[in-house]
Parts: sequence; C-alpha cells; structure tokens
Amino acid sequence: MVVFEHDGHAQQGPHGIARRALIVLTAIIMLALAPTGQALAQGAVKSVHKDWQIRCDTPPGAKSEQCALIQSVVAEDRANVGLTVIVLKTADQKSKLMRVVAPLGVLLPSGLGLKIDNVDVGRAGFVRCLPNGCIAEVVMDDTLIGKLRAGKTATFIIFQTPEEGIGFPMSLAGFGEGYDKLP
Repeated sequence: MVVFEHDGHAQQGPHGIARRALIVLTAIIMLALAPTGQALAQGAVKSVHKDWQIRCDTPPGAKSEQCALIQSVVAEDRANVGLTVIVLKTADQKSKLMRVVAPLGVLLPSGLGLKIDNVDVGRAGFVRCLPNGCIAEVVMDDTLIGKLRAGKTATFIIFQTPEEGIGFPMSLAGFGEGYDKLP
C-alpha cells in the first residue's frame, strides 16, 4: 500500500524543521536540473550504486548534512523531458520519502503513475509545483521498498492529457545497496 503525504501548514518542532530541510534539499536539486532533466553537480556525490547516486548538501539553516538517493532520466522519445527521483530518510529515521520531480506541463489531477517490472503499483498525487517542475511525494512503506529492491525497472508515468501518458523507465540496479547506505 502506498501512503501519500500532503504538506499542509508549516509544522513546528523537530519534525517541522526536518520537513523544511527536506523541502530545501529538493529545491536545491530542482534548481540544479538542466533543460534535459539531468541533475548537474549540485551537492557532493558521496557514493555511486550502479544507476543511483547518494548526494549530500547542507541546506541553509540546517544543523547537519542532508543526503538523498537520486536518479534522473529522460523520456526515450522526448530528449527534453526529464524526471528525477529523490529518496530520503527523515532525520528521526521514522519516515522514508520518495519525491519525484516531473516537468512542468503535467496534468496534475492524473497524478504520477508507477509500475515496477510492468506491474501497476499505483498513483501518487502532485503536492506542489515550483518554477522547475512539479513534485509528487510518497511516504514509502516496507512493501514499496521491498518491490523497489526486488525489481529490475520502475516506470514512472506522467500525463500531459488524460489519454497521453509518458513513461520514464528507470533502472533499479543499485537501489537496495544505495538505500541501505543512505544516512
């Protein structure tokens, strides 16, 4: 079961600070996106796990470095349309988040679809759009993490019209190893 998290009002306390730090990290990564959707060298690459990278940066106001497991891809048939997947653990280690940065122009009500090895996993709603893209956010449960570990390919699907979905196949090679090393 995929659990969705929607940001409402700013939260106070350690959870609110962690949430803001994660939002800042996502914004830093989004600002680093080139027109093709590939992440530029923003934040230090701490390690590479086959097709995934762990990148770390210290966002303004954060007490410590924030790290994320990241992979960016472009559509096979549209070289100028890209997508970035960012996997994070919250500072308290209680939540695991997957943020997917999709290009502007997506049909927001259709959400973001996910298939793992051609098996439908579900859809996530978009929570916000920023100048460089729209973000879908999912709180990852153990079932989803297990599917990502065991799978070979995740296909993220965005919609530009209700009938036209664009699939972004993404290799899951190295996901489990990278996830395990994610601070």
